Amino acid sequence: MSTVPQPARLRDVPGLLAVMWAFTRHTPWLPVVRPWYVDAWLMLGLVRAGQVHLLRDTQGVLAFIARSGGRVLALYVRPAARGQGHGRRLLAAAQGQGDALELWTQAANAPARAFYAALGFAEVGQGNGQGNDEGLPDIHLVWGHRGAR
Repeated sequence: MSTVPQPARLRDVPGLLAVMWAFTRHTPWLPVVRPWYVDAWLMLGLVRAGQVHLLRDTQGVLAFIARSGGRVLALYVRPAARGQGHGRRLLAAAQGQGDALELWTQAANAPARAFYAALGFAEVGQGNGQGNDEGLPDIHLVWGHRGAR
């Protein structure tokens, strides 16, 4: 198992999508708003741009984070591996690369909100869903100097 996040490669895209879809396709309150091929196209672009880092084990992709500078675009962990520190490890690596991070999470995702709060993220705003694909209320969270407003 890799304990240090590694850059994702194009060959990792199917595994990245499988981990993401394990959440997005199986969460009752989260509508599916894009066909699979759009998700695949978007993931290919993120990987090509070097914005995805992952942890892997003998089964493949264990967890991944997608970032654009200080903005966390996505953080997903394989369902059977949740609660074992993999998401925490990915975020800690991102926190070690700068003095601030920001992200948006769905307001309905209480486990994610608690996870980010435990890692020092502060809520700085709320959205009504107009800024996300699903059209669901969301929460703007920041860590670091942006959180000291």
